[in-house]
Amino acid sequence: MPFCEISKYQNGVDATGNNGTKIFYRTYGQGPVKVLLIIGLAGTHSSWAPQIKALTGTITPNDDESPAAGDRSSGIEVCAFDNRGMGLSSIPTKKSEYTTRIMAKDAIAIMDHLGWEKAHVFGHSMGAMIACRLAALVPKRVLSLALLNVTGGGYECIPRLDRQTLSIAVRFLKAKTPEQRAAVDLDTHYSKEYLEEYVGTKTRRAILYQEYVKGISASGMQSNCGFDGQINACWTHKISRADLESICSAGFLISVIHGRDDVIAQLCHAKSLAKKLYPYARMVELPGGHLVSHERTEEVNDALLELIKASSSKISPYDWTNLPKKSTGWSITPLTRKSSPEGSNVSVMVDIVARLQIFLVFFFGLFMLAFECMRRGVSRLKPVRVSAALT
Repeated sequence: MPFCEISKYQNGVDATGNNGTKIFYRTYGQGPVKVLLIIGLAGTHSSWAPQIKALTGTITPNDDESPAAGDRSSGIEVCAFDNRGMGLSSIPTKKSEYTTRIMAKDAIAIMDHLGWEKAHVFGHSMGAMIACRLAALVPKRVLSLALLNVTGGGYECIPRLDRQTLSIAVRFLKAKTPEQRAAVDLDTHYSKEYLEEYVGTKTRRAILYQEYVKGISASGMQSNCGFDGQINACWTHKISRADLESICSAGFLISVIHGRDDVIAQLCHAKSLAKKLYPYARMVELPGGHLVSHERTEEVNDALLELIKASSSKISPYDWTNLPKKSTGWSITPLTRKSSPEGSNVSVMVDIVARLQIFLVFFFGLFMLAFECMRRGVSRLKPVRVSAALT
């Protein structure tokens, strides 16, 4: 099975810290165009199957002894891998070993391992955060960047606060079996309308539920170390102005693709990031939830193929972007930040709302922690039998 031993492609502290860390990967298709796919939290490389099929014409990995015949005429080779903490890759036990910077360096090591000088880099959710970090670290090695259901990390990882999201959070904490986890994941990944659609005599929910149970049972429930570590990577992620300047300095095209019904990664944060990447970014809004790459497969695949085609044609970013011309806020080219009284007021309001969201989530977390402790405490109490005789 193909593994990349990370330390072989790193030096100094990075190599020492990653001694023994291995990342499981798979490649698909053949050709001069290289595409690196980075999946999100608790996902495995197989989550990219609909995109791998569209890009290469096959879902049979190149390391298979008897590869199935597929359409290789597209000339695209794809690599998808399991992030550290999930699937067949190593699972470090310390939270500090999970940051988007460390995980981006994992991805860079895979490129080195494969002998890829440059690649189109596509990421989903946490994988999109990692893709952003990779692009900031080695911008000259990126041909284009696709960010699916992305946020800027930190407080932007806080999901939409409503009854549905809180219900999902409680069910997620209680999920201990593949069946329970599958039921929660469906409501997290897809829009309600999509799940209620009928395919023949069954709803999509019923069909996908069986597929999810099978998939989770095969890969196993994510370990506590892996989950906590990947959560830490999301929460500590931040794209600075210097990072944005580094990304934009390379001049490659960017697609920010997002589902309007995403309850996990809010659309407003993706829009905000896209605006900061003007004029290189194009915003693609689609009906769908967090896993828009599965819910709106054809539209997402078309957007990715268009990005690859546009990048090879060397079109102007001003012809690529569909965002309005920037007049206020950050300007990537100048070294000073433009501001206005109105912009300052908006910034203050955004900061207040962000802090309020953090407080609410913190309060809810404390409540859930107290509830769990009480539940465990009650479960440990043993009934006392009273058998004293009356005298």
